[in-house]
Amino acid sequence: MTDDRKGHDATRHDAGTPEYEQATGGWGSLRGVGRIVGEANPSAAALKILARQNKPGGMMCTACAWAKPAHPHTFEFCENGAKATLWEVDRRRADADFFSRNTLTDLRDLHDHDLERTGRLTDPLRYDPESDRYLPVTWEAAFAEIAAELCALDPKESVFYSSGHAGLEASYLYALFARAMGHQNLPQSSNMCHETTSVNLLRFIGTPVGTCTLEDFDSCDAIFFFGQNTGSNSPRFLHVLKAAVERGCRIVTFNPLRERGLVEFTDPQNPIQMTLGQATRISDRFYQVRPGGDIAVLAGMMKHVLAAEDAAPGTVLDHAFIDAETMGFAETVAAVRAFDWAEIEAQSGLTRAMIEEAAAIYLGSERCIGIYGMGLTQHVNGWLNLGMLVNLLLMRGHIGRPGGGISPVRGHSNVQGQRTVGVGEKAAHMPADKLRALYGIEPPEDDGMNAVDTCEGILDGRVRALISLGGNLVRALPDRQRMEDAWPRLRLTVNIATKPNRSHLTPGEVAFLLPCLGRTDRDMQATGEQSVSMEDSLSHIHGSRGPADPPGPQVRSEVAIVAALAKAVLPPNPALDWDGWTADYALIRDLIERTFPDDFAGFNERLFQPGGFYRGNPARDRNWATESGKAEFTTPTTLSALGEDPGAGMTLVTLRSNDQFNTTIYGFSDRLRGLEGSREVILINRDEMARLGLIEGQIVSLRCLIEDGIDRRVGGLKVTAYDLPARCVAGYYPELNPLVPLGSHERYSGTPAYKGTPVEIIA
Repeated sequence: MTDDRKGHDATRHDAGTPEYEQATGGWGSLRGVGRIVGEANPSAAALKILARQNKPGGMMCTACAWAKPAHPHTFEFCENGAKATLWEVDRRRADADFFSRNTLTDLRDLHDHDLERTGRLTDPLRYDPESDRYLPVTWEAAFAEIAAELCALDPKESVFYSSGHAGLEASYLYALFARAMGHQNLPQSSNMCHETTSVNLLRFIGTPVGTCTLEDFDSCDAIFFFGQNTGSNSPRFLHVLKAAVERGCRIVTFNPLRERGLVEFTDPQNPIQMTLGQATRISDRFYQVRPGGDIAVLAGMMKHVLAAEDAAPGTVLDHAFIDAETMGFAETVAAVRAFDWAEIEAQSGLTRAMIEEAAAIYLGSERCIGIYGMGLTQHVNGWLNLGMLVNLLLMRGHIGRPGGGISPVRGHSNVQGQRTVGVGEKAAHMPADKLRALYGIEPPEDDGMNAVDTCEGILDGRVRALISLGGNLVRALPDRQRMEDAWPRLRLTVNIATKPNRSHLTPGEVAFLLPCLGRTDRDMQATGEQSVSMEDSLSHIHGSRGPADPPGPQVRSEVAIVAALAKAVLPPNPALDWDGWTADYALIRDLIERTFPDDFAGFNERLFQPGGFYRGNPARDRNWATESGKAEFTTPTTLSALGEDPGAGMTLVTLRSNDQFNTTIYGFSDRLRGLEGSREVILINRDEMARLGLIEGQIVSLRCLIEDGIDRRVGGLKVTAYDLPARCVAGYYPELNPLVPLGSHERYSGTPAYKGTPVEIIA
């Protein structure tokens, strides 16, 4: 492979390209929230919600899943958390009258941002193909017709998708409903982002989630970030990082883009820093690694650690830990030693000196944490990205040690918790013996479909019905154009949602749009006001209670909708008390505790425990629930996470902007990258522009270079000079999803390769 480092400085920003020159947080963050207040038209309850957001007894944020501390700040919400809340308490209404005035054809002309700005859904609706409109329907009629459609199919022709929004109570009932019906087709939003973690971390150390808690960040002395954009995706984490840096912790970041949140931070809640003080520098070192180059970086760091051990045998590696707690070390060491430094430099886009500088910081730490995001997971070889990070931590015993561990940062608020209570396509996600004992049902034994399997099933006709509990699945998927074209061939689509989105405009032959409460809304049932619960990234469970008035009298809770659907579809069973569970969510939490007793002991009693209650993690206690009973080193087979070398082409990395959460577009400001306006852009460094004969502002197309007989391209993209590694382009998700083939995904989990698609630029 050619060494493409010439002309690109991987340690500092190219001053000739856009950059946000201020620190993350600060006045820019406050102005960002203020703009959304003006645009979202929030209800009077907004300030009350924000004052109690992420605090015991309050509402848990609907955006990211970052931890909620036992002793919260005065304002325990970030810019994006405030945007998510204000977006949900919108006073505008996308009611039955709105849909009677607008055909779906008309609504498809709206930008995704403008479609969601039409307001909250208020009425159950059924699609009428003749008028191309959603028309009002009673709840009873909707449930009866949906049940008739589902019962007319083989259960395994149905798919129950879930975004990470629904609380643990609705999620548990959803998972139970599917299995009682006879299928385990329960894809979830994690299939598109962190399923690489759920599948592979389980193989490596016996847990599908990270091992850290907030307390570990109080004593760690080094943190290594890989492919995670904290400033936009989980800004409250910056308070923790600021405190760590100020007590001497060193932070090293590897990312193709210099994300401002990990460069420097100004605390909006610190009056001195806001007015007189300087921003806190977060990353001690920041290296712009080439997309797919993390394996090479980690191999180089491991080589340096091994060299240090060779120079001083018995003083560098934690041999006692390696011998007693792990397996596969010798094979991994042999493979790492065999890699050549020249190839490591070429694949990573970094010099040996840079990598050894980072490794020296690692060697100087006694308590080290590895943090990562989708930059590590959304690759064909994401399993090896993750395996190599685990390898580095295991070499010196940093997993299962206070102040150390591995910590994926999850995006959606309850995406991890839904897995914990059974939303997942594998039989292992919900214990069959407990389902038999509690409900007298015989759950299916074979695994169901994940998101990629579901897409393939829609394309070939095996999937006939799709229920979506939240989310915007059509927009989030890879191969988006193919999937949008195939969606109307589904017999039945049911969307349970708070606001209109693009998925609702691609109805099946029979289609329903059902309005549900958001987490900000007050949930009143037969026994009184209800609370829901969620799990954060650090495995703590929190209760949540919304104080806002619902957007309309017909809007029902996710629990009520799921339970009513299940009651309409399934034969009577005294053990399945759907009405009783809807009336009192505490009864559902009792069932969750009985189904998963090790995780949820005393669930109702601990629901509003400050800081949440910890459900535990075996790897944290060095109990390795792997096949071998030990933590397993992963032998590297390649230095690249990319499935295909782009050759003369480029590697595409998809991004989310500062004004975005998943597929929800709050606006057109990517402030933290210094970009404003259109999202139809392609970012590329100036040397690459010159090499390819491109000029700033030129309109181009991107074409996928994976040859499978399908021509995938996106046009109308404006060339924008930006500080990126060589042979790399970047653009926004979900606009560029059509370029990512359905078959280009992580080897073991099916996570789409959104961070490593080979493309060419067509002028």
